[in-house]
Amino acid sequence: MLVLKFGGTSLGNSSRIKEVAELVGDGVPKIVVLSAMSGTTNKLVEIAQDLYVKRHSEANEKIDKLYKDYRKVIDELFADQIYKVKAIELIDLHTNRLRAYTQDLFTIYEERAVLALGELISTAFFHFYLEEKGTENVLLPALNFMRIDKEGEPDDFYIKQNLEREMEQHKGQTLFITQGFICRNAFGEVDNLKRGGSDYTASIIGSLVKAEEIQIWTDIDGFHNNDPRYVDSTAAIRELSFEEAAELAYFGAKILHPSSVTPAKKANIPVRLKNTLDPLAIGTLLTSNETGEGIKAIAAKDGITVIKIKSGRMLLAYGFMRKVFEIFETYKTPIDLITTSEVTVSLTVDDTSMLPDILVDLKKYGTVEVEENQTIICVVGNFIAESKGYALQIFDSLKDIPIRMISYGGSRHNISILVPSGFKKQALNAMHKKLF
Repeated sequence: MLVLKFGGTSLGNSSRIKEVAELVGDGVPKIVVLSAMSGTTNKLVEIAQDLYVKRHSEANEKIDKLYKDYRKVIDELFADQIYKVKAIELIDLHTNRLRAYTQDLFTIYEERAVLALGELISTAFFHFYLEEKGTENVLLPALNFMRIDKEGEPDDFYIKQNLEREMEQHKGQTLFITQGFICRNAFGEVDNLKRGGSDYTASIIGSLVKAEEIQIWTDIDGFHNNDPRYVDSTAAIRELSFEEAAELAYFGAKILHPSSVTPAKKANIPVRLKNTLDPLAIGTLLTSNETGEGIKAIAAKDGITVIKIKSGRMLLAYGFMRKVFEIFETYKTPIDLITTSEVTVSLTVDDTSMLPDILVDLKKYGTVEVEENQTIICVVGNFIAESKGYALQIFDSLKDIPIRMISYGGSRHNISILVPSGFKKQALNAMHKKLF
């Protein structure tokens, strides 16, 4: 069995949905994981924000616009009046629920339910369309089997048991459709795997059903050796190890959700990145195999904030670093990079939601400085931090770029450099010219 995930851009309009239906209807047993249609989740977030602050007229306007967008898709997607009516009844039901929130209490629990609507609608449309085409398929509600625990981590035992139970009810069927992103939490409430979570859903499902391969279909033919939005003449990479892919995904390569590598790696199931706009393109294959020494790709992660803690008590003082890290642990804020000197520690974060509280606690131990608008540029490859010559090439390419921090040696697959965000494009192009 294969597990295929299609993102929002792959389902962006009726034509794209029809193309995806052709790709999955080949008779090969598979589970198809779908995101919401492109832009839907952003629209639902805006509606939720209006509902939070009781901007009910604005919320209703956005709901009406979303309804009209879906009606347009229905008119273009379905030829059979029976399925057109089914789809209209579905969006009537969901939009009426949205409108009901303008008359009732709206909290974070209702917000999670609102954000789930995009996936519930896209999978229903897809299911109806396949039925109209005569392609047998089963719609498996993700809320019946996807669950996270109290720590927000996938409850693998629960998911496996309940997914198997759901599929057992449809023996003989080979094509299953389900939602990405959405799940229930440990209390049974509607929740989600955060932005980009459909990749994670596919990887979790693939690992638990022992899939032959997990395929992530997007609008680009795999990982590129640099960011094509800022650099010309980038090239797709045929093969990467799980470790290399994880580094690229975490440090800015948008094609893959960072968490999605772990379940596949743990179960040793290949992940293939494919392009719905060019299905015949080979894409990128991720496996546990080493892919040869050398630099493979460059990625950039924006929105980085540097925090520098300077303290005379740090010198020769055991326990100082532990105290600093405990502050970030308390506020559940991950650290990306860290460098130290005798009296200073500098570190970076990309989540600044708890930064004011973090700074208050850090100031107990020394002087604190904050610098925003930074970018981490990550160079990924095999053994590049252990072999001769690679560091020289990288830093020579950046001779005209101000470097704020360097992380070298923490991983043999990754060398990370922090630069002011205004120099990102220049740095990516300079490195591309020198390294490729």
